[in-house]
Amino acid sequence: MPKFLKDKKTRRDLATYAMVVLAFALISVMKANGMIPRMIVGQLVPICAYIVMAVSLNLVVGVAGDLSLGHAGFMSVGAYSGIVAAMSLSEAIPNDTVRLAIALVVGAASAALAGFLIGIPVLRLSGDYLAIVTLAFGEIIKEIVTCLIVGVDEHGLHVAFNLTGKLTVDDLGLTETGTAIIKGAQGASGTEMISTFFAGFVLVMVALVVVLNLVRSRTGRAILAVRDNRIAAESVGISTTKYRMIAFVVSAALAGAAGALFGNSFSQLSATKFDFNMSILILVFVVLGGLGNMRGSILAATVLTILPEALRQFSDYRMLVYAIVLILVMIVSNNDTIKGFVARFTPKRKAVKEEVSADV
Repeated sequence: MPKFLKDKKTRRDLATYAMVVLAFALISVMKANGMIPRMIVGQLVPICAYIVMAVSLNLVVGVAGDLSLGHAGFMSVGAYSGIVAAMSLSEAIPNDTVRLAIALVVGAASAALAGFLIGIPVLRLSGDYLAIVTLAFGEIIKEIVTCLIVGVDEHGLHVAFNLTGKLTVDDLGLTETGTAIIKGAQGASGTEMISTFFAGFVLVMVALVVVLNLVRSRTGRAILAVRDNRIAAESVGISTTKYRMIAFVVSAALAGAAGALFGNSFSQLSATKFDFNMSILILVFVVLGGLGNMRGSILAATVLTILPEALRQFSDYRMLVYAIVLILVMIVSNNDTIKGFVARFTPKRKAVKEEVSADV
């Protein structure tokens, strides 16, 4: 066995990558043969975006130990900046794949900048105070985006902030060949749907590589030390604000890239999509998947996105069933008796039992 494979954490990470690659290959084959309902096919790109959102939020909540309730705000920044980048480059770069790649980079950079600016005052807080302030900033970002009016013509981008509610697209001064991209409260409309399932798969892999390697690195160990005991971490010279900021900005950047992927998969997108409920939904993915468990976040985001659509035929009861499933999953995942029963049949537990028996 190669030396790097002897590390248990490395094997676990490689197993996670293999699981995602295998799932992508299987779904691609099923999709090509018409074995997946159209309803689910339309959810593939959003599922990839939700997975990236769950993995990125898990970096803050599960790894860094900070409760953030404004993650949807970073997603909205990435979505709208990515849409603007993709549509403004439509004539200069006709290739959809290249434009989508640029949109993802722009979305990630914009959200990272927003995360850094917000993190300066926010990360001096902790606990409930941090959750409340991040929630407020998430709502502020949504309101700012709602007031945004953006268009593009041969002279470049035209931007206006409709703070009074009296401005319209006509106030941008676009030429006859110009295009209005974001129309204030109406959101972005007429967007070219250039996001693909393959692009979503690549973004999921990038998010996993970034997060898992960050956690295993020296910086990641410092973040874990700050989470476990801030006083002890500070006593050995670890800057708690610095390492919390690193986790926060990386998480925001990944959320922005997910937002760009998500935004470019719809022809019309309004800012109300990225409200408090979206942040709570992503937090549910993280909690049900397990804090710090990236593989669990992937499974939770996938199942809980497909489940409401799969229950759509039971329109009168689907949300009731969905709520019951969430409650049951929460009970099972936090019940020590059930965990012990399941662990009894795992290979690790069997190996330990055999070793003890041999010693006796």
